[in-house]
Amino acid sequence: MSVTQPSDHVRNTHLLGRVFQRDTRWFLDGSAEPDAPSPVEARAGGARAVPLEPAFLFSKSLLQAAIPELLAQTGTTSRQFAHLLIRSHQEISRNDFPDLERAAERIGERRFPLSVDDLLKLCKQHGLAIRWFERPPLLARDRNHELRSVVRSFFDPPKTVYLNRELQADPARLKFDIATHLAHKVLHGGDGVKSAHATGGDMGGSPDGGPASGGLSAQDVLHAWRDFECSFFAGALLCPKIPFRRFLTRESHRIEAGEKLGLTPALVMRRMTKVSPYPYWHFFDAYPPGYLRAVYRGNGIPLPWGNMAQVSDPCPQWAVFRMIDDRQAPERGSQISVLRDGDQSLLYCCHSRRVADMAGNAHVLSVGVDLAPALLAHGTDPAQVVDQIGRACLGHRGIAPIPAAPARSIAAIAKVLNIAWVEDALKVPARIICPRSSRCPLPDPCDGAQASRAREITDVRDEILGRARRGKKGSVPR
Repeated sequence: MSVTQPSDHVRNTHLLGRVFQRDTRWFLDGSAEPDAPSPVEARAGGARAVPLEPAFLFSKSLLQAAIPELLAQTGTTSRQFAHLLIRSHQEISRNDFPDLERAAERIGERRFPLSVDDLLKLCKQHGLAIRWFERPPLLARDRNHELRSVVRSFFDPPKTVYLNRELQADPARLKFDIATHLAHKVLHGGDGVKSAHATGGDMGGSPDGGPASGGLSAQDVLHAWRDFECSFFAGALLCPKIPFRRFLTRESHRIEAGEKLGLTPALVMRRMTKVSPYPYWHFFDAYPPGYLRAVYRGNGIPLPWGNMAQVSDPCPQWAVFRMIDDRQAPERGSQISVLRDGDQSLLYCCHSRRVADMAGNAHVLSVGVDLAPALLAHGTDPAQVVDQIGRACLGHRGIAPIPAAPARSIAAIAKVLNIAWVEDALKVPARIICPRSSRCPLPDPCDGAQASRAREITDVRDEILGRARRGKKGSVPR
């Protein structure tokens, strides 16, 4: 029986130290485990939960009557409302849908990567027939606007998948479309309750040319959920959890690595948020002038705009906005951002890239992580790191190189998380961003922040109360 020598322990400890960016003494001094997760770690979904009080106003019967009325009065469509519900479900559960994951792994047997031929064989095994059609881009109406669109594919029940021949020149998109229709056959028997695939359109959907009036339709809600299920299944089929996680580890989470295997950047980003053991991710797919077609916020990052309409005062320091607005900006890049939201200062890193859909419309994909939980787990005070970067930015009109001390802390967690683009972001200046430019925290607001003379009524109330209380303190009793 061999006995491990002390020198072996020392070598192993040094190896662990290099991997986890720790001094070797940290492993030997009986350091306690980090404290229980702070509130910053518990965020999931962007909007804070609110108590539904008084309870009688939030009864099921009243909500059933009020929600359709609210949607009709605001012009919110059933599909938009359904995708808000689905998004909240996704974010609170942090993208965990084990039944869909298992169904995809059963069909694909965790083979990775899958080729177009592999997918066509799976279609044949499940009784699907493939038909090809030719249709150039067209001008489609989607609610209140028109857009250039291409019909990519659709399902004709009970077993026929129609594919645009243009997809043959783009195997990555072709594989995704085939996988979603295969999902429909596997999950729902090919009953046809599924939207066609076309470029552009509302969040999570395709242009359907329907009326812009709001309201609630059970059929639309069902379509939205079915579309989400099939999309998630397709991602799990093409990027099974364990093999794809190993692939990301080998490639240090670089988005470009997906091109080697015929995977779209959007699919790589979306699956990354699911398979990573680190749960604090966000993902945006944004079309100009500021519509979100897809969004996921497992890390609770506030939205830079609404997903149903562009906000009137977007903060121009978000990387996704700069790429949409400035065609001269680089087509891809990483950024570390301090987000000021009320009294909170949050720290994020994102990687964004400008791409074109099948109709030639430019849009921006962005994936990012919340750095605070990783800093905390590494024994670094995230508030101190955020404060140091924030102060540097405040002193330089919101944009500044990252100071040496916080840069070392972020570089260390980038190696632990094995995310190359977090290290890349350290080479460029950090930025202060905010949910709305009207809430810009800079003394000299950036160009996108519009000056306003409007006053908050609560501020006026507080001023009046403050004067009244000061008057009472200064009065002399009679």
